[in-house]
Amino acid sequence: MHRARSSAGFSLDIPLIMLVASILKVYYWFGAHFSTSLLVQALLMICVHLLLLHVALTNRPPPSHLPFQHKDVSNRPYDFWQWRAPRPYWTFITYFTGVLLVLHLVMSSTSIFVPYTDLLGMVALTIEATLPLPQLLANYQRRGCKGFRPSVIVNWVIGDTFKMWFFFASSSGEVPWAFKACGIFQACCDLGLAAQYLIWGDGPVGVEGLGREKEVRSPIPPEDGWNAEKLGQAGVTGGIEMSDGQAWERPRAA
Repeated sequence: MHRARSSAGFSLDIPLIMLVASILKVYYWFGAHFSTSLLVQALLMICVHLLLLHVALTNRPPPSHLPFQHKDVSNRPYDFWQWRAPRPYWTFITYFTGVLLVLHLVMSSTSIFVPYTDLLGMVALTIEATLPLPQLLANYQRRGCKGFRPSVIVNWVIGDTFKMWFFFASSSGEVPWAFKACGIFQACCDLGLAAQYLIWGDGPVGVEGLGREKEVRSPIPPEDGWNAEKLGQAGVTGGIEMSDGQAWERPRAA
């Protein structure tokens, strides 16, 4: 995205899902005390997806003003996570983290603290398991994976392989069963992304992302005799030139 100066084809829901899930997992750790490696992974994912969100918003394509082109219409309440300005994204993340911090401080001395953190963990892992679904849907709607790098898919599949090995090779009780169940589901979705790329590739030519349509141009008429017939001046060398869908008047001979 940074090199191409465009995030067209990339779903902004991906950093949303990973940021929410990773922040919830950090608070989950204080009650479950699962493997420290998973806690470090959650912290790293927060840093990576904050950077990814910044790059995606910085290189976001401008709204199209071409005639006869569908406008991006949001079906979400208050256009959630589909705002045009970058500031609401950072405001939401800040408030979300702050509210969880207040709840953590309030409930840490109560008897429901552990069940509360368990609930956070279940919500976090369920959300994380849905990570590939927005990209799967976006690829399906445009019948292609344009804007989604194959290296990302490969890294996800490789990461899922090592994650599954770590989950099931760890000692009993170090990794909760919820991690394993959600990890298996996410691995299946990542394999679905790989299958989409193998079947569709970048998709039809001229399709850049959701809401974009192919540019349709009228065929260029034959040059010989067409201009003269329309102008009614077969003996004059002047006329109308057409090239690449553009027309201009050619100077007439003296």
